Amino acid sequence: MAVDLIIFDCDGVIADSEVLSAEVLIDQLALLGIPVTFDEVRRDFVGRSFPTVAATIRARFDRPLPADFEATYRARLLDRFAQGLRPTPGIGAVLAALDRPACVATSSSPARVARTLDLLGLAGVFGPHVFTASQVAHGKPAPDLFLFAADRMGTPAHRCLVIEDSQPGLQAARAAGMRVLHYTGGAHLRDAPWGADPMRFDDWRGFPALLARIEAAA
Repeated sequence: MAVDLIIFDCDGVIADSEVLSAEVLIDQLALLGIPVTFDEVRRDFVGRSFPTVAATIRARFDRPLPADFEATYRARLLDRFAQGLRPTPGIGAVLAALDRPACVATSSSPARVARTLDLLGLAGVFGPHVFTASQVAHGKPAPDLFLFAADRMGTPAHRCLVIEDSQPGLQAARAAGMRVLHYTGGAHLRDAPWGADPMRFDDWRGFPALLARIEAAA
């Protein structure tokens, strides 16, 4: 069965941004006396929308957050992106060689994903086909965002392929009835332990073969 639409997550899949995001969040929480480690951020926050992350922090530490916490975080993060954001190695060649429609579906805010793609020189690749958790009732791991993206792109769920780096994203894709690949080539996942999984890959050079395998198996 052919893959008619490829849905890319952004952070950790297109943009090698998760380490930068974690560092900004850790530093901002430290100013409030809230200790959070990188491993905790990777385990609990990657792939989730910022309102969900903030709600988790408030509940876990039984602490209110300043009213401007989210706005300050977003501003600091965009400054950090301007200084050091890079694409995941090899993604540019993959996007340039795509022979079918593609879109982005991300937990990031509209402003963040727009700035990310602009900094990476990839805004023109996807045009208006960028969808965010702000457009649906429930973010990842609920399937809403991926189903919304597929609907907007006019593609049945079973003919979509999602590429994700986070567990919430993988869960969301499977719940949506879509095929999924787990990309682990981002800097935030390089030391993570993985078991054997034929649908996991860490080098974009292997993507064409995986795509062919997925279509042949279906």
